[in-house]
Amino acid sequence: MPSLRSCIGAFALGLAATLGSAAPLSAQHSDVEFDRWLGALKQEAISKGIRAETVESALAGVTPIARVLEKDRSQREFTLTFTRYLRNSVTDTRVERARRLLEEHRVLLERVEAKYGVQPRFLVSFWGLESNFGEYTGGFPVIGALATLAQDSRRSAFFRSELLNALQILDEGHISVERMSGSWAGAMGQLQFIPSTFVNFAVDFDGDGKRDIWNSLPDIFASAANYLSQEGWRGDETWGREVKLPPQFDHSQASLGIAKPLREWSETYGIRKNDGGRLPTADLEASIILPSGHRGPAFLAYKNYRTILIWNRSILYALAVGHLADRIAGGAALASLPDEQPISLQAIEEMQALLNAKGFDAGEPDGLVGRQTRAALSAYQRSIGEPADGYPTLELIEKLRAQ
Repeated sequence: MPSLRSCIGAFALGLAATLGSAAPLSAQHSDVEFDRWLGALKQEAISKGIRAETVESALAGVTPIARVLEKDRSQREFTLTFTRYLRNSVTDTRVERARRLLEEHRVLLERVEAKYGVQPRFLVSFWGLESNFGEYTGGFPVIGALATLAQDSRRSAFFRSELLNALQILDEGHISVERMSGSWAGAMGQLQFIPSTFVNFAVDFDGDGKRDIWNSLPDIFASAANYLSQEGWRGDETWGREVKLPPQFDHSQASLGIAKPLREWSETYGIRKNDGGRLPTADLEASIILPSGHRGPAFLAYKNYRTILIWNRSILYALAVGHLADRIAGGAALASLPDEQPISLQAIEEMQALLNAKGFDAGEPDGLVGRQTRAALSAYQRSIGEPADGYPTLELIEKLRAQ
């Protein structure tokens, strides 16, 4: 993918052609550079066994897509809170529709479950969250989007590999290039699989010789189930549950890096079901998740939660998949969600710098609240006698500023 400057040049070239003027030299250079890159890409694809006619047909007329570059360069200005995320993703309307669709496709979903061991409610939950049950699959041409990102220097190796996978999918005849649409980053179909996920996990469940995650519900559900199954999904377990923590709980134990048997969480740490009852005695290991810090809901996350994270590494997404699946099965909405204030990424960077200055190693200030930042924040919270949940708040940032 070209640089932003190159894209501006490409735009200028088109404008000049429209006005009947000579193209700027920078635009001409940009086109030559992209064409040279595209030629090398074609040779590599053919060397990997993809037919020359497929390569030429798929890449004919491909040019960098400025909108893809804009999407790739854009960044949120504020953190995304669990409360906002859940309210947007698990709505009553979506729950009701998911229940209707599960009943409508129950026979198919149970056939898929029998083969792959993934419960229907989870398959419908993924379907709903990924594409709103097939309604929003993205309007970008996958080949053009991936070519744009692959030629760009920022993540070229990753997207070049994905582009070659996409060409392989076309060469195998699963979809035509005109119908291969997806997101700006090349996520495709009703499951939003990237091409490598398609190559590794998509299946032809309807037996028509194609793996069609765009239109065939048998292929869509079976591909999702195959992916989850191969990544370790346990069909006899759920994803986790909402729980109550005792008043004196050590919040530093809330981490995906800490897993303990349910019996230990119950007997040693005093954790209970959300209704106050004792936890089951099943032989399961679980981790505590606090998506809104100690003031928000608490969850015990099991092995299947970790498998959801392989699909999408966002803890908020994984909790939404699990909660929507529970709601589909008749479970209740969360009892309460805290009023969370989003924090600007600039404020997060400032918080990281302040933690570093006080001897709490938060890593390079980048506005991203990862494991190192949470560990540093937890240590700071312990030092001032607050619950060490590692969750950033505006209140904590103000305390850091004042000290």
